[in-house]
Amino acid sequence: WMTGFFNPQGFLTAMRQDVTRAHKAANWALDSVVLNNRVTKMYNEDDVTEPPAEGVFVRGLYLDGAGWERRAERLCEQQNKVLFVPMPIIHIYAEQTTSVQRDGKLYQCPVYKKPSRTDLNYITTLYLRTNASPDHWVRRGVAILCDTK
Repeated sequence: WMTGFFNPQGFLTAMRQDVTRAHKAANWALDSVVLNNRVTKMYNEDDVTEPPAEGVFVRGLYLDGAGWERRAERLCEQQNKVLFVPMPIIHIYAEQTTSVQRDGKLYQCPVYKKPSRTDLNYITTLYLRTNASPDHWVRRGVAILCDTK
């Protein structure tokens, strides 16, 4: 629940540091560790039976400017008169940059604290699956929000 933090960027940095320390034997350096994510099929915190091995589960995020196809687990066109779509629980984890391979069909979705999209409200980027070109979603201004007010 990212909106509960005064400084969500600090929370994610602390998680990166924790994962880096866990892989100290493999010589991971904090500078070479990046955030990655996986959108789960879980929508309620009651669906989570155990914590992830590494990283964190984040709930309470809203998609602005697009819809979410539950079965295919990817972005879709926004339904009429629906401004914000609740996102499933997202597993955010850290991995070494040498092991990261990004698919070309991933939209780099910015995450903001509030609907006013300024650099002061920017938190991080999450990667969302899509069938359309990522440029399609850029032109639509798709973002993830922690708070809709």
